[in-house]
Amino acid sequence: MMSLQHDSLPYLDDPAFTLPTGAPAPVDPQIAEFMRLMAKDAAQYPRRDTLPIEEGRANAEKVRLPWAQGGPQMARTVNTEVATRHGKVRVRIHYPAERRLPGAFMYIHGGGFVLFSIDTHDRVMREYAERAGIVVIGIDYTRAPEAKFPQPLEECVDVLRWIAAQARELSIDADQLFIGGDSAGANLSMGTALTLRDEGQGGLIKGIVLNYGGFSSNLFRNSVVRYGAGDYGLSLHMMIWFRGLHIRHGKDFFDPRVDIMRADLRQLPPVWMVVTECDPLHDDSIELERLLKAAGVDVSAKVYRGTVHSFLEAVSISDAAVQAFEDTAAWLHGERVVHGAHSA
Repeated sequence: MMSLQHDSLPYLDDPAFTLPTGAPAPVDPQIAEFMRLMAKDAAQYPRRDTLPIEEGRANAEKVRLPWAQGGPQMARTVNTEVATRHGKVRVRIHYPAERRLPGAFMYIHGGGFVLFSIDTHDRVMREYAERAGIVVIGIDYTRAPEAKFPQPLEECVDVLRWIAAQARELSIDADQLFIGGDSAGANLSMGTALTLRDEGQGGLIKGIVLNYGGFSSNLFRNSVVRYGAGDYGLSLHMMIWFRGLHIRHGKDFFDPRVDIMRADLRQLPPVWMVVTECDPLHDDSIELERLLKAAGVDVSAKVYRGTVHSFLEAVSISDAAVQAFEDTAAWLHGERVVHGAHSA
């Protein structure tokens, strides 16, 4: 059994933790339709945490499939395997028809370290490739519980190094490598950047894209109380289930590569943050933005009003998702993005 020791619940003494009052923010109508359709499809299957892990994953893939289809067509897509210290992992490389940036964007999918894949996030990756004109490389890291921390992180580190080493063969510029992801993938993106910095290779990454990530082990947050009951997709119940499968030892909850808020954030590359409003993880992003600024990191963040966790996958019906993709593409090109809130 996992045991939490030393400093296990420090957040309860944080004066910033006060129960929210008043009604939650309204959900954008297009996002509400996305939530309705997703819930309708998910209702066909038992709750994922009650099933054998492979069955739960297969059902999750079916629910996500309609949202991964359609969208931009690539000039070329390559599926291959990359050797890591833990064995081979699958990667998918999307080459857009028009290349406007010579580098590459390594994308790490979300799913609580347990679910989803480069298939569920295929359209997300193609949207970035088309809108930014950049090669996008997705990684199918080994998921929990088969791979617990730090294996998925170490696989991401190894694949990023492989991309840099194979840049010529991949027809990309090794001096323009971005990394990013959503939810658990955003956490892994920060962990990868921190690891490379600490090992003297921080210069490999030009910038980091963080989409509604989970960045701390603090579940005692206002946004968790307000949006974590399951009405907005991601629930506190699922967050605890994910963490229990991903973490091997209680002490790992406080490892700065997991609890990013505990890390020394200095000397990281520029960061762009897509922040959801109606999301249990909203406060994680807000706090991380503050800590990055205090550490002297060039960070930009934008809150997308009325959006929920995973809203980028709703790009086929959501103006807010389209705007978030366009904003990220502009940031990748070095353009200034209007900060603050987006209202669809």
